[in-house]
Amino acid sequence: MKFEFATATKIIFGPGSSAEAAPYARSLGKRALVVCGRNIDRVAKLFLQLEVQGVEVVPFQVSGEPDISLANEGVNLARSRKCDVVIGFGGGSVLDTGKVIAAMLSNPGDLMDYLEVIGRGQKIKHHSAPYIAIPTTAGTGAEVTQNAVLSSPEFRVKVSMRSPLMLPALAIVDPELTYSVPPDVTASTGLDALTQLMEAFVSTKSNPLTDGICREGITRAARSLKRAYQNGNDREARADMSIASLFSGLVLANAGLGAVHGLAGPIGGMFPAPHGVICARLLPFVMEANIKALQLQLPESPQLIRYLEIAKMVTGNYSAKVDDGLEWIAKLCESLKVPGLSNFGLTPQDFAAVIEKSSQASSMKGNPVKLSNETLAEILKASL
Repeated sequence: MKFEFATATKIIFGPGSSAEAAPYARSLGKRALVVCGRNIDRVAKLFLQLEVQGVEVVPFQVSGEPDISLANEGVNLARSRKCDVVIGFGGGSVLDTGKVIAAMLSNPGDLMDYLEVIGRGQKIKHHSAPYIAIPTTAGTGAEVTQNAVLSSPEFRVKVSMRSPLMLPALAIVDPELTYSVPPDVTASTGLDALTQLMEAFVSTKSNPLTDGICREGITRAARSLKRAYQNGNDREARADMSIASLFSGLVLANAGLGAVHGLAGPIGGMFPAPHGVICARLLPFVMEANIKALQLQLPESPQLIRYLEIAKMVTGNYSAKVDDGLEWIAKLCESLKVPGLSNFGLTPQDFAAVIEKSSQASSMKGNPVKLSNETLAEILKASL
């Protein structure tokens, strides 16, 4: 047995912990590019805390999921203003944008030198500039992952910039920042976290360390996601989901994912659908397809036992069967009102292109069984 595990240099978790960002930033630099979402009021408190610490603030707003041109705009701003530290304060899109900017501050060239699939895919040689990642949603776990996802409208695809050297210097996970997240975003981001935990648990790249983290994360998400959706001020549920999200990022970075994310990347690049919604919609259908394929092709596979364990964890019933787990996931997605992907423009005519692009996705390599193109088309049809 041999495996590696890499994560952020330091992780701070707890209600109110976001107040530690400014003092830490002061120890890293004097001028901070603060990457944030469209609601600038949400980050006003952090701006003030940084100013009190004597750290100059250079704001950069990210609206929606980032594309290559937006990331380049941020890189140019950070370089021109000579920022020596980057802070990401927001959801997964904000954190990924900050991650890219921090990496480009310490590495030569432009983004296309380092992007996978459509770029030159060169390796990053230098550690990113000091980066503090502060998530305000509970979903992607981007604060502890070693890649950043950008969309390319030109190629209608999402691509990654990836390196262990991109891991943040500090990840601060403060559940209080998620209290105001609306129910629909709570649902989609939470289901993304649950998907990442489940896919990493059955991944061909899983290891004993990620397994333990997955078990803890799945259990917490299963008991608390619906509660957080129904009552955003449920502190215990919000804390559970923040932990589940953090853990999903830890295992994503170290065990890989599967077919849900393999399909989600191309769909997200082709249509204006939030990543979390895509994953949430695909999850029950990919699970069902994986289980059927394993039963037919690899009936002795240890991943089948993993799916049985998932069923026991999500239902809280030690006597649960694999089908009980599938039913629980399907009912959860229904109760959280996950929309069909046809609402975002996906049609059967797009299936071939999605499947072709998914074949190049790194996530597909971790799926517990190879799914045929016909099976992938069936999954996409069910997701409409």
